[in-house]
Amino acid sequence: MAIDTTTPPSPTAAAPATRPRPEQAPKLSSRDRLVLFVLCAAQFMVALDFSVLNVALPVLGADLGMSQSALQWAVTAFALPSGGFLLLFGRTGDLFGRRKLFIGGLALFGLASLLATFAWDPASFLAGRALQGVGAAAIVPTGMSLLTTTFPEGPQRDRALGISGTLLSLGFTVGMVLGGVLTDTLGWRSTMGLLTLFVLIVLPLAPGLLPESRTPDRPRLDIPGAITVTGGLLALIYALSTAAERGFGGADVIVTLITGILLLAAFGYIESRAASPLVSLPMLRRRTVAWGNLGGLVTFSMMSAVIFVLTLYLQEVLKLSAFRTGLVFGVQGVLSVVSGIYAPKVISRFGARRTLVVSLLGQGLFIATLLGIDDGTGSVWLATAGVSLASVFHLGAIISYGVTVTSGVPDEEQGLATGLVTSTQQVGITIGIPLLGVLATTGTDLLAGTRTVLLIDAAVVLVAAALVATGLRTRRDAQALDV
Repeated sequence: MAIDTTTPPSPTAAAPATRPRPEQAPKLSSRDRLVLFVLCAAQFMVALDFSVLNVALPVLGADLGMSQSALQWAVTAFALPSGGFLLLFGRTGDLFGRRKLFIGGLALFGLASLLATFAWDPASFLAGRALQGVGAAAIVPTGMSLLTTTFPEGPQRDRALGISGTLLSLGFTVGMVLGGVLTDTLGWRSTMGLLTLFVLIVLPLAPGLLPESRTPDRPRLDIPGAITVTGGLLALIYALSTAAERGFGGADVIVTLITGILLLAAFGYIESRAASPLVSLPMLRRRTVAWGNLGGLVTFSMMSAVIFVLTLYLQEVLKLSAFRTGLVFGVQGVLSVVSGIYAPKVISRFGARRTLVVSLLGQGLFIATLLGIDDGTGSVWLATAGVSLASVFHLGAIISYGVTVTSGVPDEEQGLATGLVTSTQQVGITIGIPLLGVLATTGTDLLAGTRTVLLIDAAVVLVAAALVATGLRTRRDAQALDV
């Protein structure tokens, strides 16, 4: 759930530099560990916010007087700004200071979480959620940029990205488990209070630990590009989030979907002619950037859809309690951590390109094994094993695609590259459930709908693996990643 300023590397960085492949990454200093803790804790907190409230929605709605149809806005109010403002805030951090924007985003996120914790009516709660999304949009890209500029390319950065990617995926899973436990024991407000506590831990450490970082030439901000890409992403995320609840037939869904596509097309046109573009189109034409981000988009979106439909299947078809459902995803979380520890070593040994392709293949194949689930209690074991092993490869794909996209990029352009990485993460997490989850929930047979989603999901991941393997085949970009 991968987050870091927003503009791709320039043509001057078109050939990624080769790097040594030592057997073991150099040890991190105590200060480096603290820096990594601050940056990863912030990313984990944002990932947690994507899912921690889901289980609490019915209780929240009853408490605040929100109708069933209005509850989707508890999720959408956060997803809209967190995805829509990523590129803008990523580039703003590049130009005016990543550390400054990161700390500002943390402060806003903490205040917004406090507002949501003590919300007195639907309007105040949704305002808190929306402000959380704005804060997340500042934290995610600048945090990833600070990580990639702090840790040099090679084993150290691979290790840092491995830890960050593990916590990002783990945060989404842990959020679902914690959400149920906190809601049952302390009430829904504790889910928002937990996020406030995270900020209180991380924010005091950030100013003294994080170095300031920005591009040296300070070009002008691309205002037309910022308006069109932000508007386009907002419209697209709104359309897909709303479609997850009501389907794609609503007039508002159709209008906003078309508007989003047109605005993003206008953004591409503007960027091709801008003197200081928000996104460098030559960078997007680099194989590592284009195909790496495709792999990242697929692994995030398809895995989020699997977790969503399995959550429904376990509780509605197999009649598991929220606690036992949490245990299933707890196993997945443990294996994800193990995968995150070893993935950087695998990348150092075999290269980021090969690791990305094999990881996508593994994710797709283990998702396919879930097609054997039925309404018998024995399917709990199949579901646990299938989603857990798919997550092992999912983590490998997350980390290797981040390394693929950012390798060979100069420090002054890391914000652009990592902005694309985190935009891919956030958009992937946001669109997976609307695109596929609706197929499982609109029919009368949830088991059949779940199988349909799993079949499509596995097929998409396997096709993406083939495309990424072809797109990154040899030549300079691929060779540089595999030496």
